Amino acid sequence: MNPSTNIKNRISNSWELEEMAISHNIIDYSGVGVNRSSNDTEFVRLHFGLQGSYEFNFSQLNASFDLSGHHNNIMYSNGLEIEVKNKTKRIETFGINFTTNSFVEIAKNGNEPLKRLADNVMNKKNAILSSDWRTNNFKIQQVIGEIINCQYTNQLRDLFLLSKSIELLVLQADLYAQKMTNQYIKTAADKRKLIDAKELLNTRMDHPPTINELSKLVMLNEYKLKKGFKELFGTTIFGYIHKCRMGLAKKLLLGTSKSAKEIAYETGFGSPQHFSKAFKKEFGVAPSHARRKGGVE
Repeated sequence: MNPSTNIKNRISNSWELEEMAISHNIIDYSGVGVNRSSNDTEFVRLHFGLQGSYEFNFSQLNASFDLSGHHNNIMYSNGLEIEVKNKTKRIETFGINFTTNSFVEIAKNGNEPLKRLADNVMNKKNAILSSDWRTNNFKIQQVIGEIINCQYTNQLRDLFLLSKSIELLVLQADLYAQKMTNQYIKTAADKRKLIDAKELLNTRMDHPPTINELSKLVMLNEYKLKKGFKELFGTTIFGYIHKCRMGLAKKLLLGTSKSAKEIAYETGFGSPQHFSKAFKKEFGVAPSHARRKGGVE
């Protein structure tokens, strides 16, 4: 198939800084197909899959990967030739490209996985942090959301994006240093069901299903659902719902003119009073104060 012939629509946002470039892409496809791309740029890429499934072949790494949303890795290559086969009609990705010098400067003081990758970068040896891609935990998801929804402008925006990009790098380095025991997630099918559970919650955040309902929807018993969810995403199901609601509430409060009452009901709270109490507990200030100040700590 010729490059990009099955792409129906693409939404792309990018942020350019002196030592790095950030991109967020949502691609809708007309059907399953193969798309190829190439360039001669040398970079270190923090790659995050947020939605959808795809296979891709990376010539510089002499490797192929079969991936579903909610994954991440770090790759270095001098030049790029990839072939991507989409398996779903929508794929959403997020990435940060560091210059080699800036990455090495940061990674040389990191943990062992980062130092190993930095050595390869300095020796101009194409490399990937790990052949086993890890699942995005809630902290990673949260920071990506903060970058995508950044409210700052000019120099403050650049400083914020730089700090959050380094935070993502730290979170990835820590994730890959952890030994994965997989006490509750025994198969790829179980992992897929847990990802499905998370995606279901994302679409029903205002009125999420009960544990029992969610268990039936993804066809995974309640015990494995609860234990596996925390193992995979680093938080409980209830904790995930709460954090997502708070993140959405903050976004609506600072980015729209909706009243606190409207936001309370839109994010699934039973009353404005309950919402205000939860917001203050989460962020340390009442919703009205946060809006007046233009942000929260």
